[in-house]
Amino acid sequence: MALFRISTKRVLEVQKISSTNLLRPLSDASTDLKKVLNEKVPQEQERVKAFRKSHGSTKVGDVTVDMMYGGMRGIKGLVWEPSVLDPEEGIRFRGKSIPECQKLLPKAPGGAEPLPEGLFWLLITGDVPTDAQVKAISQEWAARSSLPSHVVKTLNDLPKNIHPMTQFSAAITLLNSESEFVKAYGSGVHKSKYWESVYEDSMNLIAKLPGVAATIYRNTYKDGKGLGSVDSGKDWSWNFANMLGYDNPQFIELLRLYLTIHSDHEGGNVSAHTTHLVGSALSDPYLSFAAGMNGLAGPLHGLANQEVLVWLQKLRAKVGDNPSDEKLKDFIWSTLKSGQVVPGYGHAVLRKTDPRYTCQREFALKHLPEDSLFKLVSQVYKVVPPILLETGKVKNPWPNVDAHSGVLLQYYGMKEMNYYTVLFGVSRALGVLASLVWDRALGLPIERPKSLSTDLLIKAVKA
Repeated sequence: MALFRISTKRVLEVQKISSTNLLRPLSDASTDLKKVLNEKVPQEQERVKAFRKSHGSTKVGDVTVDMMYGGMRGIKGLVWEPSVLDPEEGIRFRGKSIPECQKLLPKAPGGAEPLPEGLFWLLITGDVPTDAQVKAISQEWAARSSLPSHVVKTLNDLPKNIHPMTQFSAAITLLNSESEFVKAYGSGVHKSKYWESVYEDSMNLIAKLPGVAATIYRNTYKDGKGLGSVDSGKDWSWNFANMLGYDNPQFIELLRLYLTIHSDHEGGNVSAHTTHLVGSALSDPYLSFAAGMNGLAGPLHGLANQEVLVWLQKLRAKVGDNPSDEKLKDFIWSTLKSGQVVPGYGHAVLRKTDPRYTCQREFALKHLPEDSLFKLVSQVYKVVPPILLETGKVKNPWPNVDAHSGVLLQYYGMKEMNYYTVLFGVSRALGVLASLVWDRALGLPIERPKSLSTDLLIKAVKA
């Protein structure tokens, strides 16, 4: 078989074509998501089966020693259906860019930002949903949202000095007691039906996450008081904001945007890959997602937006709210020369300004253009990239999503930085659980790459 390589750009082009094909009208306008998937799964199973039969031995890339020691960066070794990250164009959800999703996905009455329910429908089916289909998901998640009493009791009994992400992971793990997949697997269900109970678990988990996250927030920061309730007539983000204790319509709009854009970033990032890996052992969605959240809690992943704010506070204390560009440059050079990085700048894959940063900036320009912290972030955006390019050591000098999200949350009164990663986790469930359903629908096996010691690697290279 001849060796050939598929570029990321070509993968994106193929995904766009596939997405266009997937956007054919359904045979009916069903608002039952599981019924829609029941129609799609057999078709996709046959498509993948035929593709593997004809191209199973085709090589799609090479692996270098640097890739192996560099965290497997750039190795093409995963199948991930919901999204693809292109270095130049940024994330595409089923072939659609963030601006396209903002335009095409249904919105709340009077709202301007896409509803996360619509993005989930897109991620799991490949179809842009109708207003009725999104409303059905909102109602279904509201109906599934109640928490088991033992989970609520555990959260209420936890010491309040335990990090919110630790509480979040623990609660998700405890929800495993409700797993439909565990019951189905124990009853001997055929593997071709695994996806159905994984779907049920995923829908239940997504529905319950706002309640878990809001309970953690109210317990940790508000003495356990003021936890709002779920309104079956409202959308997922509205209910989440209400449970958190926020009723500002702009904050609710921000939450809709935040939960949409943080949902997925293809399969190689730590939280996504971990969820996929643990799920490949047929751990249920609760255990798989809890493992992914333990990865998200790391400072090199989901904790990064908090680190951006800490750095901005140091910057603000040093140069004030309206510094000259020269003062700002001096502080940035001082940061770099001390061996530190400018948090929120650079990305493992992207080679341009993160589209997730851009849409948050547009939100700020619309709703809080005179906010002093936003103005400082904008000035940093102007000053930092040329400095990073001047060092000659940075491939991507542009800001990523973390460089902006914390500033918006601060503006609307959510100043508890330790909690921000929990919000990220609620959002990330949409992408990783949509993928987990397809992992089981396509019958993907347990993941088990081959590892080598340094001695064996040296021998292999010499050979």
